[in-house]
Amino acid sequence: MDKSKYFFRTAVFTWQDDKLALVDLHDPGAATPLDPWLGRVVSLADGQHRIQELIDYLGSLYHGDPPEELERTIESVIERLTEAEVVRLSDEPITLPYYLAIPQEEQDAEKARELMIKDGYIRSPDMGAGGSNA
Repeated sequence: MDKSKYFFRTAVFTWQDDKLALVDLHDPGAATPLDPWLGRVVSLADGQHRIQELIDYLGSLYHGDPPEELERTIESVIERLTEAEVVRLSDEPITLPYYLAIPQEEQDAEKARELMIKDGYIRSPDMGAGGSNA
């Protein structure tokens, strides 16, 4: 895995009971909680940091030496999230749009909806069923 890549989220998220969850745009009241490793990486996927910085940061959270498999675990998490199209990789830093930059509960719902439609992230209700283009 190329650890010089930047990683960024492509899904709207929320916090539920101290766990990160992905919002279902077809049913905004529904969300899918992620396991702690996946949630941690998605929460840090701001488009401004490289994979190596993520590895270094998570390693620094351990008192003493991090587990031997930490780097491989993080790579595996990133692979799973990119396969699910929840996270993408970039050669350059990415500025996340408003609706991806902060948790759903901190957003102005109308502003987020308007920006999602403008960006083509979802379709306008008058254009048929909405859905993520991410």
